[in-house]
Amino acid sequence: MKSVKKSDVKIAVLRIEGTNCEQESLDAFKRLGANPEFVHLKQLLHLDCTKNEKRDIFNYQCIMIPGGFSAGDYIRAGAIFAARIKSKLGKDLEEFVKQEYPVLGVCNGFQVLTELGLLPGIKEIMTSVPDACLYINDSNRYECRPTFLKHENNIKCIFTRKIPKDDILLIPSAHAEGKLLFTLDKQEEYLKKLEENDQIVFRYINKNGEYTGYPWNPNGSISNLAGICNYIGNVFGMMPHPERSFYRHQHPNWVQNGLDNNIGDGIAIFESALDYICKRF
Repeated sequence: MKSVKKSDVKIAVLRIEGTNCEQESLDAFKRLGANPEFVHLKQLLHLDCTKNEKRDIFNYQCIMIPGGFSAGDYIRAGAIFAARIKSKLGKDLEEFVKQEYPVLGVCNGFQVLTELGLLPGIKEIMTSVPDACLYINDSNRYECRPTFLKHENNIKCIFTRKIPKDDILLIPSAHAEGKLLFTLDKQEEYLKKLEENDQIVFRYINKNGEYTGYPWNPNGSISNLAGICNYIGNVFGMMPHPERSFYRHQHPNWVQNGLDNNIGDGIAIFESALDYICKRF
């Protein structure tokens, strides 16, 4: 099979009112030579747009839902964005994932993916009712801080295949609702299945590499979970922002540790996705 060129990889960076990290997200893919495009959800729904503005989800090889506060986080963070997607695009999005195209959700995007029922994605591609949610931080406030993440995935998640297992990354978090929870009567069951299926991607740790609580875990997420993927490995959600650590000079410790070719810890997320797309499609 002939490999796809990076310049031919089309990526839709979705947005609605309230998303605010789309520029950094688009820039991350663009800097690596891909062809990302801002796509308003109405363009996919074919609402309030001209014929030339209409878009089809299958025109793209990757969908990214960026961070922000979509629809003001009313009801629950990501709930309105997800409801709008699912109302008319649910079947197409499910088919998109079934065909093993990658879907990335960062921060608010992770919240949207759980509300859609795409994550945790233990058995089904998309559940009709969410199996998880991103709840209010234990501190009951917005947390914005550098966070240490331990990469715990073997090879399942296509977004982290360029990151060696057990590597520690420094990627900033910025959220008020990042506490990952599962249905209370199934929490232990879900955690066990995530472990068995190699769906746990990142966990919060302290600077010594130890699992611990606040402030290293900024939200109180169960089992220190910071990022998970579905059972296929092509839908990935994480609370910290890799697009904000694309360059080393974006790291808070770059003066002490040097620039090291100015390669930030977040770049590998985007490189891994592009590498997968170019080889797979």
